[in-house]
Amino acid sequence: MFAGSQILGGFAGFKAAWLQSDVTAGLAVAAVAIPSAIAYPAIAGLPPEVGIYSSILPLLGYALFGPSRQLIIGPDAATMTVLAAVLANMSVATPEDRVVAAAMLALAVGVLCLAASKLRLGVVAAFLSRPILIGFISGISISILVGQIGRFTGVRIESDGLFPPLWELVQKADMIHWPSVALAGGLFVLLLLLARWRSPIPGPLVVVIVAVAASALFGFEAMGIKVVGPLPEAFPTLSFPFDANLPIRETLLGAAAVWLVSFGSGIVAARSFGARGKFEVDANAELVGFGAANIASGLFSGFPVTVSDSRTAINMSVGGRSQLSGLVAAITLTVMLLYLSDVLRLLPTPALGAILAAAAISLIDLASLRELWRISKMEFAFALIGMWGAISLGVLTGVVIAVGATLLYVLLKEMRPRDAMLGRIAGRPGFYKLHRTPEARPVPGLAVCLIQGSLLFFNVDYVRQRLETLAKELPDRTRWFVLDASAIAQIDSTAAAMLEELRAGFAERGLTLGIAELHKEPMAILERAGVLQGIGPAMIFDDLEDMASAFGEEAVETV
Repeated sequence: MFAGSQILGGFAGFKAAWLQSDVTAGLAVAAVAIPSAIAYPAIAGLPPEVGIYSSILPLLGYALFGPSRQLIIGPDAATMTVLAAVLANMSVATPEDRVVAAAMLALAVGVLCLAASKLRLGVVAAFLSRPILIGFISGISISILVGQIGRFTGVRIESDGLFPPLWELVQKADMIHWPSVALAGGLFVLLLLLARWRSPIPGPLVVVIVAVAASALFGFEAMGIKVVGPLPEAFPTLSFPFDANLPIRETLLGAAAVWLVSFGSGIVAARSFGARGKFEVDANAELVGFGAANIASGLFSGFPVTVSDSRTAINMSVGGRSQLSGLVAAITLTVMLLYLSDVLRLLPTPALGAILAAAAISLIDLASLRELWRISKMEFAFALIGMWGAISLGVLTGVVIAVGATLLYVLLKEMRPRDAMLGRIAGRPGFYKLHRTPEARPVPGLAVCLIQGSLLFFNVDYVRQRLETLAKELPDRTRWFVLDASAIAQIDSTAAAMLEELRAGFAERGLTLGIAELHKEPMAILERAGVLQGIGPAMIFDDLEDMASAFGEEAVETV
């Protein structure tokens, strides 16, 4: 059994009273799903029906093995953009090969999810920090926007990046199909207005209905406006996707990139909805649900999926209480695939571009970027790094940059742990930070320094310099220098060697090094390294009060 997995966990506590609201929510989810199911595959150069397949089977997989009652799985813009980059690197030749490659990646992503759950790697989601994820997804959104130039104008754009496609459009200005531009622009404005007016009917659904009706009435295809075209009127058959011509190494590396972004964005979305719906999200259990959803998608010619923001939001707002709403949505989408394909084939391509452009704009979180600027300029800078990586260097490189920037951010935070000298307040127990508490005074002859962070190989030089500087500034009569280790969670062998050298250096100057409130793991490291033996049991204290008592009455009395 995989970590945190529970079959039919999404139906836990089901009540008959939920039946009506779940059915209603499932119908609403299906209505919202159709536009994105048809539009999102275009990001990766896949046929529209693959989006419908990827919107049906993953719902069944997650309903069986997913832990959440309210999350809805489906296509995701960020995941699709990474998938597009992976498929481009794999050099698949024909549309059929792209479908097989996408299904292989979905299967591989599903297996990676299950393996990660077994290894309890849900913590990996933490490596895509919120600032980096905000910037990265905003960068992907801008890439999606640029990618709609061809659908808006009818011009085939072959360049990648931010500015090259715009320059290519300028060079091909005489090929612009202005009726397509007018249609896409009008539908895009309609989407923005519907969002602003908070239409009870989802904007993408309105656009699909309007665009299909107008296409049938005015004959868009005869006017030169591209349409989706024929869709298969059959449900996909179970098959194991495999293409011997695809290099295994590139496939696995691509699957790892898709997995990282899909799981990262999916778990962030899940936690966001969990906070809103007041349910807990277990990342390792969600990995099982995501794995089942992706395997189901891959076995039925689909592509990688994750938590769908729009579908989950609709499900929760309409009142979905269990995964029954997901099953109802899957059944409804199946019926639409089998019986409405003749209608959907009339959907004009500029309408898909408008839907994708509006979705991309909604993912650019300007409010959060402003908040980051207000809270922390450094975190804002890392958000811009994530954005720049996705836009300028490609999505796959952007994934590496996003993770690398997160690790760099953590490293910079840990490289210079804060410290504070502690003292006493007359008439009050305990020790207080001298720089924050004006009435606190240092104890004569005693220096107490609080280190606020782990001591590891990359920060020991800085910490040593700080401690030596602080020691030089002490009065000559100071006899003890005691480290308050209550905030030191980790110590490695490099830090242990540094502390031993520091102890010896202090001893030559007549200053005795002590340590208080040392945690179990750091204590074991220092004991094996021989540092505690050098300090001596008399200078190792359970807490600061014991240290004060051992130092002498002047440390216990008021100062």
